[in-house]
Amino acid sequence: MKYEEVINLLGRTGKDKISGRSGVISSISFDLYGCIQLIMTPKNVNNDKTIESIGWLDINRIKILKKKKVMELVPFNDNYKTLNDVHGAACKPLK
Repeated sequence: MKYEEVINLLGRTGKDKISGRSGVISSISFDLYGCIQLIMTPKNVNNDKTIESIGWLDINRIKILKKKKVMELVPFNDNYKTLNDVHGAACKPLK
């Protein structure tokens, strides 16, 4: 999988083929040894109003459920200055 294809998974809904848990792909990690892993944030909250953490999952465990993203990516490019210049998910409601 090409780098651009992996980054393009951010914001999409996926499902772990092993545990069956699903969520929005919210973070991707490229490690020193060539592993690509991601975190999925579940849509549902627990009874105590907390979000269950799925943890880091290998990219090969994930099946993409929806091609449409829940939000667009922050434009990380040469014009990206500081975290204060770009508003994150708190300012961008789900579509």
